[in-house]
Amino acid sequence: MNLALEAPPLHTLTIADRDERFPVNRVFCVGRNYAAHAREMGKDPDREPPFFFMKPAVAVVDASNPVGVPYPPKTGNYHHEIELVLAIARGGRDIPLTQALEHVYGYAVGLDMTRRDLQLEARDKGRPWEFGKSFACSAPIGALRRARDIGHPASAAIMLSVNGQTRQSSDIAKLIWSVSECVAYLSEYESLEPGDIIMTGTPEGVGAVVTGDVMRGEVAGLDPIEVRVTG
Repeated sequence: MNLALEAPPLHTLTIADRDERFPVNRVFCVGRNYAAHAREMGKDPDREPPFFFMKPAVAVVDASNPVGVPYPPKTGNYHHEIELVLAIARGGRDIPLTQALEHVYGYAVGLDMTRRDLQLEARDKGRPWEFGKSFACSAPIGALRRARDIGHPASAAIMLSVNGQTRQSSDIAKLIWSVSECVAYLSEYESLEPGDIIMTGTPEGVGAVVTGDVMRGEVAGLDPIEVRVTG
């Protein structure tokens, strides 16, 4: 194939205890998937159908080792959101709920970094969230643990600290929509493909970080991440 330009780089993630890497295709994010977080964002936490937004592959940062992410432009309210992340190994459309976990390659800890002021301004004006959510380096993700090695966690403590002070603390058992339900529901609208990433939503306690802050994110049973906000 003769390309007019050099092909953009392939974004990949570390797979724990493996030599190969996981190629990232698309990044889907579930919005307001913990009731307490929905309340803190001023929304009714009733179990409505889930909704999704997307991040570009350039949002993904391999955070299998301590890493820095730049404080982004055009914001004065840069928020952390700790999340359970899942990676898709096998694609499909209209995936039955009972078969959804068969499509999951593995799990990791991730951050959905958010320009909250831009997101809320867009929300209030009925505009898309892209400037608030979909920007480079906004999704640091730790090493993937394969489902064949750890199973499919349904209950695990999830937490985030900033400079050693706990900000977010919950359990993935409190997800409004489970991993299986997210996979099955999303596949009704979009054929999932190998390499897709799904970020499953954040619990309550989101808040701002500034240059120099160090975030540590954990989901019990997975590799923790450490992310510093750089200038």
